[in-house]
Amino acid sequence: MLDPSQLYSVDRDVAQKVLGTAPALVHLFDGYIDAGNVTHGMASYLLAECEHEVLVEFDLDQLHDYRSRRPQMVFDTNHWTEMIDYHLRIHRVVDADGHIFLLLTGPEPDTQWQRTAAAVLQLAEGFGVSRMVTCSGVPMAVPHTRPTLVTAHATEPELASGNPMWIDRVQLPGSFSHVLEYRAGEAGLLAQGFVAHVPHYLAQASFPQATLAVLERLSAAAGLRVPIDPLLEASRANLATIQAETEGDADF
Repeated sequence: MLDPSQLYSVDRDVAQKVLGTAPALVHLFDGYIDAGNVTHGMASYLLAECEHEVLVEFDLDQLHDYRSRRPQMVFDTNHWTEMIDYHLRIHRVVDADGHIFLLLTGPEPDTQWQRTAAAVLQLAEGFGVSRMVTCSGVPMAVPHTRPTLVTAHATEPELASGNPMWIDRVQLPGSFSHVLEYRAGEAGLLAQGFVAHVPHYLAQASFPQATLAVLERLSAAAGLRVPIDPLLEASRANLATIQAETEGDADF
């Protein structure tokens, strides 16, 4: 394996603010199943509601397939005026109580998964990360009128108790977050995640109720306090919209 440290650069000034804080590392990647826009929505919400700055920048040119996910560009009359590119970054984030945590977000790497996982774990060790946490949403045959169910998983099984009884042993294609959690467990670092059950008929739309459900579990696990009022308001508005659209439909 090539040297994992050659995949990233660290802002040394920001790093000094992290050392000694034993932060949790939240990892949220675009590119895998994201029913209800839970993963992307969570990353955007945390960055919108919390003070943050870039701590680590990954060399995405080594990891990204631009023909698979192309940057968005703006053409105006006779010239290109803007390019909205991809970034894979770790942010230093501060919650409502002043506690520091790290947020790794961006596109799921297309290549070099093992090397990238080694790089993330190298950084986690260097910054004294206390645990790694992620969240996602999967489409399920559940109604939007009931509280969102959440399935937990962890490298320490006792931290993932209380799952629905019908969750059993399955084999499925993994994501980079799955690989990262698995490798963290091998390295002796606590890693866990929370999966929201999103109504299958709403899987392609944003479902803030699910984002709120996993945010509450993530915050409790990592000892964080993130403002939830905007998400509560979005959840109420979304539910009202769904109810208006489905009123009188016998299937709901």
